[in-house]
Amino acid sequence: MKDDQDHHHQQHHHPFHHRRFWKLSGNYLRNPKPAAYLILLILTYALGYFTASPSLSSNQITTTAATSSSTPTVSTTLTTCNCPPAASPPILDKNNDHNRFGPECANPIPPELTRSTILNRVFNGTSPYDNFPPPHLANLLLPKRVKGWGSNGAVFENLINKVRPKVIIEVGTFLGASATHMAGLTRQLGLDTQILCLDDFRGWLGFRDRTEYVPIQNGDVLLMAQFLQNVVYYNATESILPIPFSTGSTLQKLCEMGVMADLIEVDAGHDFHSAWSDINWAHKLLRPGGVMFGHDYHTKYDNRGVRRAVDLFAKVHGFKVKVDGQHWVIE
Repeated sequence: MKDDQDHHHQQHHHPFHHRRFWKLSGNYLRNPKPAAYLILLILTYALGYFTASPSLSSNQITTTAATSSSTPTVSTTLTTCNCPPAASPPILDKNNDHNRFGPECANPIPPELTRSTILNRVFNGTSPYDNFPPPHLANLLLPKRVKGWGSNGAVFENLINKVRPKVIIEVGTFLGASATHMAGLTRQLGLDTQILCLDDFRGWLGFRDRTEYVPIQNGDVLLMAQFLQNVVYYNATESILPIPFSTGSTLQKLCEMGVMADLIEVDAGHDFHSAWSDINWAHKLLRPGGVMFGHDYHTKYDNRGVRRAVDLFAKVHGFKVKVDGQHWVIE
């Protein structure tokens, strides 16, 4: 009985829907604008769908995992971004934080005012050579104790002859071997050159193992005292002034004071980060036409940290690195 009722219902139901379909179709045919809008909407959706779908490329990675023959295989596809590669690494951008070292330096002071400026601002108007050595150190110092590495290389004479500097800044001086050598070279050329030696005169942990004689008193290894004694021995007290603070803070302060140089030697910390900081700060103090150079370009200190710092600096600023023995030179 129920089957007969369902069959009877279906016989009356279908014609109604057929009539409604043809009626709506006729309306669309008589008024084509809604149909056009509908077709346009469908095409727009399809276009957006297919353009948004990631295409298979060499960047797609497909992994398949199957635990047993009874376990269905699971395939997972990871798609990486097909973005174009960057034009250059961020470190090469001059505006990157790694390449920004403080504000612009003050206006350069005249070279002939360099010595008096340092004496007034660093030593309160006195000279570190006054009444030297003090009595409590006189018996602890050698008349001359000059120790250095690569301190007499040909690069010093080559650059001094070329630049004929009025001011030299040495970043890292230890016992003054390079400084006293440069003082002798400038004297031979009849130059009135002021040499500023930046060093905290504390050495580094373990440095006494590499030297034959370094006295110690109350924890002080007396590097600055022996440095001063060496300068006195070579009669270079009017040419050489020490600045006994860390290289980074001193270079920044010299920049603020407007103390510039024609020739700068960078030979302090040999790890990459120390060399990178010193090179960037030192370059800010270089007068137009000046030259910056340093040691250990071809040695193995700290996985060639100096060489990596020099090469990166040159690449960022578009400079060419020249090599003179174990020294690097940037003009």
